[in-house]
Amino acid sequence: MSDPKPSGRAIRQFFSPEVGIGAARYVISFAGVLALGSILILAQGEDPVRAAALIINGAFGNTVSVGNSLRWAMPCMLTGAASIIAFKSGVINLGIEGQMYLGAFTAAVLGSFVDLPPTVHALVCVVGAGVAGVICVIIPALMRLFFSINEYVTTMMMNFIATLFCDYFVVWVIMPITGITTVTVATPTISKSARLSTLIRGTSCSSGLIIGMAACLSVYFLYKFTIKGYELKQVGENLKFAKTGGVDVKRTFITIFILSGFLGGLSGGVEVTGGYYRYVSGFSYTMGWEGIMIAYICNNNPIGLIFASIVWGALKTGAMSIERGTSLNRLTVNLLQMFFVILVSINYESIYHYFRDRAKRKREIRQLLASRADEEEGA
Repeated sequence: MSDPKPSGRAIRQFFSPEVGIGAARYVISFAGVLALGSILILAQGEDPVRAAALIINGAFGNTVSVGNSLRWAMPCMLTGAASIIAFKSGVINLGIEGQMYLGAFTAAVLGSFVDLPPTVHALVCVVGAGVAGVICVIIPALMRLFFSINEYVTTMMMNFIATLFCDYFVVWVIMPITGITTVTVATPTISKSARLSTLIRGTSCSSGLIIGMAACLSVYFLYKFTIKGYELKQVGENLKFAKTGGVDVKRTFITIFILSGFLGGLSGGVEVTGGYYRYVSGFSYTMGWEGIMIAYICNNNPIGLIFASIVWGALKTGAMSIERGTSLNRLTVNLLQMFFVILVSINYESIYHYFRDRAKRKREIRQLLASRADEEEGA
């Protein structure tokens, strides 16, 4: 018999044990980070409360702080969206860092050596960066599809190939041509026509933030409301089952990698056109890996990714503030971020079921012993 009150069913689902476990996962992780952070800060002779206040004020204290927090949230949204597309489809893309580098390099070259009208120029740079990301990821995709080579290894190895290729090309081709003599491995500054518009003056928060949010919303819509999103999930999870169901396995499988690689490359393009304005060796600082971690933290939820990215960006900005106001190093905050990822990774659901089943077995044993005792007394 169907539930005559859908609202009541929704309420029961909202307060189900699974939802409670999911909420407890973040509450416990946050509490654990607070405890570990307090111990770590106290061990360095600083006040944890003052350090927390500096982080919050540094991240949201004024317009510039907010702009800087949103600026660091931009790459997290795009690399996180690239990760979600792969992970929700059962595919592993560990090459986002390399896709980001190749995208940044492509955007820098297009922005420096191509002359186009302002809006068109910026669009060409970011789209070209996305295409470069696709080129970087298509090799592991073909190797997995036709030779059954695990993409764990191939996508990770492409990180080294892409980053070393970019640095090599800058040092041995671009720098000699342009006459750059600095020790920094970097391309010339891109033209103003290739730059994204600034959203908050005095910061590097550009319209790349809009691109990042649009990417997250697009991924949500794709997997939530489209048949193609369902096909993407089925192909990644079970190739044989998807093929039996009439899905064009090869085309759909390649589509997963193309979408993920495009967003990975796009994130590098946004960094160049909206932040650094040139390709600089080592600019990423593990942004690609951070996107993978944030995607895991938000449980591959594209909407949750937006908020998680803003928090992550705020912590980055606040880390700089804590370094200026105390004797602590910004790496202290980075360390706490990694602690949070570890704590969130714990399978609290399995722990819950273990103790629940253990308590159930104890009750059953007590009831059995009690019934046997009653039978012996009756005899």
